Amino acid sequence: MNPDQFAHSKIAVLLGGHSAERDISLQSGQTVVSALQSLGVDVLAVDTAQPDWAAQLHGAGLAFIVLHGPGGEDGSMQGALQTLGIPYTGTGVLGSALAMDKKRCKQLWQGIGVATPGFTTLTPRTDWQGVIDRLGKVFVKPASEGSSLGMSTADTAITLQQAYVMANAYSGEVLAEQFIEGAEYTVAILGDSALPSIRLETANEFYDYEAKYLSDKTLYQCPSGLDAREEADIAALSLRAFRSLGCSVWGRVDLMRDALGRFFVLEVNTVPGMTSHSLVPMAAAAAGIDITGLVRRIAELSFSEGH
Repeated sequence: MNPDQFAHSKIAVLLGGHSAERDISLQSGQTVVSALQSLGVDVLAVDTAQPDWAAQLHGAGLAFIVLHGPGGEDGSMQGALQTLGIPYTGTGVLGSALAMDKKRCKQLWQGIGVATPGFTTLTPRTDWQGVIDRLGKVFVKPASEGSSLGMSTADTAITLQQAYVMANAYSGEVLAEQFIEGAEYTVAILGDSALPSIRLETANEFYDYEAKYLSDKTLYQCPSGLDAREEADIAALSLRAFRSLGCSVWGRVDLMRDALGRFFVLEVNTVPGMTSHSLVPMAAAAAGIDITGLVRRIAELSFSEGH
């Protein structure tokens, strides 16, 4: 995609939508719209919660997806755009659907030897004490949500059952994942490269919704403090986890590091946040790429991907 083509492309930024992450998507979308406008691109913001959103895409040469969560990040929007014949940013249908399903991600990673915490699926008939006896303290999370929505920790049968009820309000499937005591990291992926890792520090028990989007006390360490070998290790693990799901163009891999220094993959995000608190723009900046350059690179890579 040469500069002339980019400048003369009409790009529709898909934002908002119906998911529980709508407000974050609106913020992310505005960041992308502003960046594209600064590049002189003909840009249109399209809220997919509007009934005529598909009609608004007429003449668009690219749909820039900034929809977080179900309906935007799970393959359904990607499939709709393919049916409409409109190229779009990021991962394709299958990779999007797989990355959104934390249970199947973890099953795949366990099968190919990508380190990920132990887990089990929760149902109303679960032996709550049995789960605690086997896994110890756990994260309880909806299988198909983002932004840590519906997520909490539990270390007793009673708190596990309570956590299940809260998570089940967001998703049909709920996971209990072994709690890794240690530092939290995230690695942004751009094309074939892993950007510098970020270490997350919060006064909260974990990096929850409040710490991600509302708190000004959350600390982001980038560089993360890892040495060259450790940085290479976390990059290689993140790229392997990302590619194993069929993901491409851009995304973010979230990890934990235990007391022995081992990294464990938690999940992959195929449409990460692009807000003022977001991590992919932060990692890109550490690599010398400003937000405008990041948005442009995602668009260019997506045209090359040819969805």
